[in-house]
Amino acid sequence: MSVFVDEQRERFGVEPICRELQIAPSTYYAQKTRPLSQRSLRDADLKEQIGKVFDDNYGVYGADKIWAALNREGVRVARCTVERLMREQGIQGARRGKTRRTTVSDETSMKPADLVERKFVAAGPNMLWVADLTYVRTYAGFVYVAFIIDVYSRFIVGWQAATSPRSDLALEALEMALWRRRSDRLDGLVHHSDRGVQPCAPLSLWWTSPARGRLRVTAIASASTTSSAFRSSRIDQPTILRLNMSITTARNR
Repeated sequence: MSVFVDEQRERFGVEPICRELQIAPSTYYAQKTRPLSQRSLRDADLKEQIGKVFDDNYGVYGADKIWAALNREGVRVARCTVERLMREQGIQGARRGKTRRTTVSDETSMKPADLVERKFVAAGPNMLWVADLTYVRTYAGFVYVAFIIDVYSRFIVGWQAATSPRSDLALEALEMALWRRRSDRLDGLVHHSDRGVQPCAPLSLWWTSPARGRLRVTAIASASTTSSAFRSSRIDQPTILRLNMSITTARNR
C-alpha cells in the first residue's frame, strides 16, 4: 500500500489517494515512520550473508549448501528461511543434469483444434480420452510413460513405457487402449492431448477384429491450448501415482 502511495503522491497527493483507497492518511504515515520489525532486520542481515556465501562459491550453491555453510559458520537459521530469502533475491543454485522435457512443440506442423475447451466431462465411456506423457525416475535411469485415460470412468485404458520420448510412444499407448476396448464401439471418440509432437501424431490405425474383420479405427484428434492435457483435465493424481509406482517397481527389479 505504501509503495503505491509513494509512486503516486507527487501526482495526486497523499490524502486524495488515501480517500480513494478508503484508508486514513495517518495509517500511511504511521507505516512510513514505524521502525522495522525484528524479522525484517534479521532478513536483511541474512540476505547479505546468503549473498556472500553464494558469490564466494561461484554462484553454484543451492539452498541446502548455503544453509549448511551458514550453520557451520555459527549462523543459526532454518533451511526454509534460506530458501525463502534466496527466492526473494532471485538467486538459485546450479542444477546437475539436463532438464527433462515431455512437451516438445513443433511450430511448423499443423495442430489439431481444441475440441474440449477445458470441459473435461463425458456422457459415457469411449467418448473422450485424454493422453499425456510423463517421466519416472528409477535406479536404472529415467523412464518415459505415455498413458491414455477415459474421462468418463477415470480409468487408464492404455499406457506404454520407454527409455526415450519417441513419437510412436503415444501411438503404442493408443494401440493398447484400442485393444483393451476392442469389443466396444468407438464412433466419435475424441483423443485429446497437449501440443507436443509425440501425442499429436496421426491417430488413424488399422485394427483386426475377430467378429468384423479388418477395420480402420480413427480417433478425432484434439490438442489442448495449455502445456499439459493431464493437468488441464484435473484427473485424480492417485491413479497416475499408482501407475508410476508400478513402473518404478518393475524397472528396479
